[in-house]
Amino acid sequence: MNKLLDQVILNNSVRSYLTVLLVIIGILLFKRIVSKYLAKLMFRLVGNAKKHVARESFLNLVVQPLDYFLLLLIGFISLDQLVFPKALNITIYKVSMKELIDALADGVLIIVFIWLCLRVIEFIALILEQKANQTADMTDNQLIIFFKDFFKAVLVIIGFLLILKFSFNQDISNLLTGLSIVGAALALATRESLENLIASFIIFFDKPFITGDLVKVNGFSGTIEKIGLRSTRIRTLEKTYISVPNKQMVDTIVDNISLRTHRKAEFKIEAGLDASTEQLGSLIESIRTLLIEAGVDGIAVHLVDTGKNAHIISVDYLSIVSQPMEQFLQQRQDILLKIIGLMEQKKIQMAGASTDIVVTNKSV
Repeated sequence: MNKLLDQVILNNSVRSYLTVLLVIIGILLFKRIVSKYLAKLMFRLVGNAKKHVARESFLNLVVQPLDYFLLLLIGFISLDQLVFPKALNITIYKVSMKELIDALADGVLIIVFIWLCLRVIEFIALILEQKANQTADMTDNQLIIFFKDFFKAVLVIIGFLLILKFSFNQDISNLLTGLSIVGAALALATRESLENLIASFIIFFDKPFITGDLVKVNGFSGTIEKIGLRSTRIRTLEKTYISVPNKQMVDTIVDNISLRTHRKAEFKIEAGLDASTEQLGSLIESIRTLLIEAGVDGIAVHLVDTGKNAHIISVDYLSIVSQPMEQFLQQRQDILLKIIGLMEQKKIQMAGASTDIVVTNKSV
């Protein structure tokens, strides 16, 4: 038996082949148990073990890439204990078969490891989104999405550099220097895009508005539907969809209508020229009293103009913004009807209410 196990085939003994085979079979059988155990240990570092739903979400995200990573890592380590057969170590384009296989193994390991890290980032983002959903502020959700994509992009770049380093034996320090020069040139060429990106950070942290706010900017009024890295999307009152560069959202005056404390109502009353000063004064005082009784704020009732057609009285007041729009309009209508009633009581006609028609007959 020992003689058979010590027999050498392709520069390795049968015993070595069997040992490697048993290790690979063992990891195939127990990889799921080991990966779940390691995933639970990782979960204690990034999550709350008391939340069963979050724990299951983490396991679903991490276990599969961890399975492949453990299988490949232990499999490659086991196979590395074998001597690569000289008969198979042929050279292709100045690269030996052993070097090619080693490079592929390193590349696959790096890819699976980056995949595992991406899944961990997705889980952390999922936990943060659950916490952000408990608040009314939607800016946190936007920040989580942005940073999740940002860190995933950074991980992919790191993985690419590691593959160049370990699989292709490239000096990445020179590559990083070259990338910094290229990055500087691209920054100059895409200055406007960078300005919009920086403006997006200002919006995220300064929070002049958030998703769902009603704003007025550049002559357009609408609801913020999305704050992106380059532009902000607004659904206008006409139900059109516009994109405003973030730089303009920061540099121009933005009226956040959602943050107003009161809603203003204003209208003008045109009294006929036959109204006396006593009647006009009495009407103005009666309107002020009417508005006070209505419980509105910011009352302003003044005779603002007069002319050949009418005496013009301006009426302004403020209603609390928590009042529904339908109730605000109904209140405005009731006030107008009562003002018309006051004018009828004081026998003040509206301008143009009576028109005298004079017919002149000229004989030629």
